[in-house]
Amino acid sequence: MAGLYIHIPFCRSRCIYCDFFSTTLPATWQMPYVEALGRELEMRATLKEESEGASLYLGGGTPSQLTPEALRLLFHLIRQHATLAPDAEVTIEANPDDVTPEWIEALHQTPVNRVSMGVQSLDDNILHLLRRRHTAHQVLRAVHMLQEAGYENLSLDLIYGLPGQTLSQFQGDVRQLLDLGIPHLSAYALQFEPDTPLMAMRQAGTVSEADEELSLECYQSLIDLTREAGLEHYEISNFARPGFRSRHNSSYWTGEPYIGLGAGAHSYDGHNTRSYNCEDVETYIQTIGQGRLPLTEEHLDRDTRYNERVMLSLRTCEGLSLPLLEHDFGPERRSYCERMAAPHLAAQRVQKKEGEALCLTRQGLFVSDDIISDLMV
Repeated sequence: MAGLYIHIPFCRSRCIYCDFFSTTLPATWQMPYVEALGRELEMRATLKEESEGASLYLGGGTPSQLTPEALRLLFHLIRQHATLAPDAEVTIEANPDDVTPEWIEALHQTPVNRVSMGVQSLDDNILHLLRRRHTAHQVLRAVHMLQEAGYENLSLDLIYGLPGQTLSQFQGDVRQLLDLGIPHLSAYALQFEPDTPLMAMRQAGTVSEADEELSLECYQSLIDLTREAGLEHYEISNFARPGFRSRHNSSYWTGEPYIGLGAGAHSYDGHNTRSYNCEDVETYIQTIGQGRLPLTEEHLDRDTRYNERVMLSLRTCEGLSLPLLEHDFGPERRSYCERMAAPHLAAQRVQKKEGEALCLTRQGLFVSDDIISDLMV
């Protein structure tokens, strides 16, 4: 087992851009939900029989919304029904305004050794528009509190291409976060996802998408500023100091198996089967209570697995291994991939690294979607 993911869907409020499964159900739902998580852990008996898990990730939703009692119970159940490696990376996602001395004290009673915080922006007007609950001051305060409490492994998220955001604002955000000495930074272009308030606002004309040139300039600056700060650009949207890559997320990009628990969580067996749980807290609790796993399975055909290999591998700095591609999909598929990559190699959008791996160049990063699409079947 490479990784264990637990979905905590509870949020105090919803951000306008978010399309992940979450709910604003009251805190009274937390203990029944965590108890159901424990039963799902128990039902997936292979968790104890598999090799030790290298990572555990609590995502959401907003895991930092769990009460101390719910958090303690969750880790008690994890210890009871799953096996983690002694040096496992254990991550919890948190909102900056949830980081208080009391919350940190509760966190110290758990094996969590990595905290991932959604910052998105350090401009309070933009944060208000996004319906984020925190302020820029709370971000800085949360980072300092966690560092003083001994949590060195911190990851912060930013978004670029936000309504009203300028290049200088984004550059200032990146510099300010890097000056905090954080070892990991993720940054994503704003996406207008279907059925989100942000999409409705765009359709109503109250917000508009950022100029493509501005987004490209933000991304260029991001690459330059993180490199100057000593972070490696190890995945299209992720930057880390040596030794601080996200082990859990890296398992997704390298196609390793993972098990997802909770409403809306996804699992992958590392071969050709993916499954996902229902996206409803009440249905999830009821189904688990009836002794059934609330999941739907999807079996991936050869072309789908090949396409996912191309897409995920090219996102990483290690790139797409051609010998491994040939081993898993045959010489014809390797020949096809190399033939489709040839124009991009000639244009220096793709390079071939040692060990025969296709990797995006800096120029290729800015047209990565087109390159990945060309190499797919």
